[in-house]
Amino acid sequence: MSDEPESFTLALLRKIDGKVDGLREEMATKSDVADVRSELRSEIHSLRADVASDMMNLEKQIKEQEKRLSDQISGLRRSVEYHSSTIGHGVLRTEFEERLRRLEEHVGLTPEGH
Repeated sequence: MSDEPESFTLALLRKIDGKVDGLREEMATKSDVADVRSELRSEIHSLRADVASDMMNLEKQIKEQEKRLSDQISGLRRSVEYHSSTIGHGVLRTEFEERLRRLEEHVGLTPEGH
């Protein structure tokens, strides 16, 4: 009888020992964690650079779009000024200038010639 419990206990301990060894093999080492951390830092720095570049490009595109809009408004203003002076309708010109001023305020542009 004393042999059975002892061998049963030994069998259980060996089984547990085998499972612990298997878990140790699966566990990440400090070196593994350091490698992953290093890779992650590198990817974050790369992502930051990409985002910064994209933001600069976006700002450039916005400025170009504002310039085009400002140029279009200036051209429209000159055209209306020409036509209103040719036709002689001061009321048309005043109404247009008021609408144009509101449009410029709405899009945040500085009114030209004021």
